[in-house]
Amino acid sequence: MALVHATSGDIVNVRPLGSELASASSRAILKSNDLEIMRLVLQAGKSMPEHCVPGEVTLHCIEGTVEVQAHGKTQVLRAGDMMYLRGGEPHAVKALEDASLLHTILLKRDADGALSGHVTNHKPS
Repeated sequence: MALVHATSGDIVNVRPLGSELASASSRAILKSNDLEIMRLVLQAGKSMPEHCVPGEVTLHCIEGTVEVQAHGKTQVLRAGDMMYLRGGEPHAVKALEDASLLHTILLKRDADGALSGHVTNHKPS
């Protein structure tokens, strides 16, 4: 089944999942030439191993609690918190409790227009 992404003018629900959080999965919301947005869902104890992407990243915690390792330190994001990471900054995310985050990536392209070093597989472990 092909992924369905939002298109210009679409309304997308990014409200907390509430009672559905425990059974929810991560999903892509939008992918354009310059921007990728996904809802990252991590159950308590699950993590996204350290990785980096060339473009700037934001992590906006919608619900739950996660710890983010970046810039040589570990910080906790709770519902309503957002973190910005510059392009190329290695980072890892671990759920301290069931959590969902809005994850945005500003895509970087090389001189030929190809994505440079883009990470497409954010599989939680």
